[in-house]
Amino acid sequence: IYFTATKHFLEPRTEDTMVATKSDTESKEWDCHRLGFCTVSLVVEVVLIILFSLFVAYSDEAKSTNATAEAELGTHYPFFQDVNVMVFVGFGFLMTFLHKYGFSAVGYNFVISAFAIQMAILCTGLFERVYENSAEGPHPGHGFDEPLELSIVGMIKSLFAAAAVLISFGACLGKTTPTQLVVMTLFEIFFFSVNEMIAVFHFKAVDMGGSMVVHTFGAYFGLAVSRTISKSNVVPATSTEPKHEIAHKNDESKKTTDMFAMIGTLFLWMFWPSFNGALASDAQQQRVAINTFLSLAACACSAFIADSLMRPHHKFDMVSIQNATLAGGVAVGSAADLVIQPWGALLIGFIAGIISVVGYVYITPFLSKHMGLHDTCGVHNLHGMPGIMGGIAGAVSASMASPVSESGLYASDDRIASIFPARAPCQGNWTQANFNAAPCGLNASEQAAQQVLALVVTVAIAIVAGIITGFIIKMPCFLPPGHSWAQWCKCGDGLKRDYWFDDVHYWEVPSDDEEDDSEVDEEGVKGTQVEDGKETVIELAEVNTAENDEAENTDTQ
Repeated sequence: IYFTATKHFLEPRTEDTMVATKSDTESKEWDCHRLGFCTVSLVVEVVLIILFSLFVAYSDEAKSTNATAEAELGTHYPFFQDVNVMVFVGFGFLMTFLHKYGFSAVGYNFVISAFAIQMAILCTGLFERVYENSAEGPHPGHGFDEPLELSIVGMIKSLFAAAAVLISFGACLGKTTPTQLVVMTLFEIFFFSVNEMIAVFHFKAVDMGGSMVVHTFGAYFGLAVSRTISKSNVVPATSTEPKHEIAHKNDESKKTTDMFAMIGTLFLWMFWPSFNGALASDAQQQRVAINTFLSLAACACSAFIADSLMRPHHKFDMVSIQNATLAGGVAVGSAADLVIQPWGALLIGFIAGIISVVGYVYITPFLSKHMGLHDTCGVHNLHGMPGIMGGIAGAVSASMASPVSESGLYASDDRIASIFPARAPCQGNWTQANFNAAPCGLNASEQAAQQVLALVVTVAIAIVAGIITGFIIKMPCFLPPGHSWAQWCKCGDGLKRDYWFDDVHYWEVPSDDEEDDSEVDEEGVKGTQVEDGKETVIELAEVNTAENDEAENTDTQ
């Protein structure tokens, strides 16, 4: 009874007990701050419901049960399910490597994907209508007089947009509040739709697997946001030691969390061919699957080889293995539906794996120390550099696209035009006011130039949009108590480091005592030994060792 009554005073003052003794005022401020997520999310969802009621309707295929509708469902729904698994399971578990941020990684991945899908259906559809009305003649899409038609293909496109948001989320993982993530999703979907309209519809760039518009955009948007709201803790060089970074105490993994993250890697690796080929035509889907699968296989091998060569003592590192093995799927995306030959797919994947490992071993530490760029998941190495490589590979493939009659790899000019719409002959008279303003009648080198132009514009829009979004979401109204407007104008000052990489601030989590009870101490389980009336705490491992030694001596005698 005495121990129970005095237990509160005997316990050490851990972080949890200090949090529990906060003043009522501070506790209420935190409660109001957490309710901000409910307020913002509720407003966004209500607005989305109203906009859907005004602008979105079922497509003709979704309203009918004819043979055409059933054929489309049978063709696209399996791909839709595969991409769904990648977004909600693959990306979610890939980010669970932080040992105190697992709830947030999976939970936030879930909720921002759900928001992103709804926003993308509206934004991408509306910007397509804007482009159609401005560049393809007088109201070919009926302007906004007709609702946006939603089908399985539209759902797949919305998942692509959600994937771009999740890539950006990986760069900012652990350094944002839930409210910030919702606002970031809202703005990123808007800028994503603008960039997609420019790259795909205006420049007529071919990007089947989204190397440019999904991976490159998501990576550099997220990196720009991350640098705006956070910065690495770098110690300047002194006479005794060089310039170095001090890692956050919670920015680390454990064996269990790395195993969960590896599950996400395997899901992404298996379903990546579906991601790249979801929107391909029937004639292209098989080629997309072959190219992506071969690129992933070569990438996995080169990632292991490069990691063994570059790491100290030539041991594998789970960070590289979880991420660099996927770079081949990113790099081959833009060229996945092109005739690059099986050896070309293997070469792209092999190079992508090496580039990604080089990023994790050398480039990420360099950017962190010299630019203050903190990239939690290493999206620059998995999505950024491989995405740029994919855009370049697509441009090179486009420059070599020629028919068999000209010693090329494509059956005819019509076949080339079915893959590169801008290679098709121009329709109509260019002197007319309503002439199609989009590129047309291009040759191979001009199409390659359009691919490069789309890549450059994508990177530029992503960085500028990311900086703008970063300054918006770091306003004090989206941050916990204790943040002021004086910090808002400083690049790199956002959520305080005390709140980084920890579920406890926004989730109900088990106490440290419960976690400790469920784990075995690495140094052995403690026990007690009574000798001469004195109770001594010892390691059971030592007792077992002593007993084993005594048993061995007895056997020897």
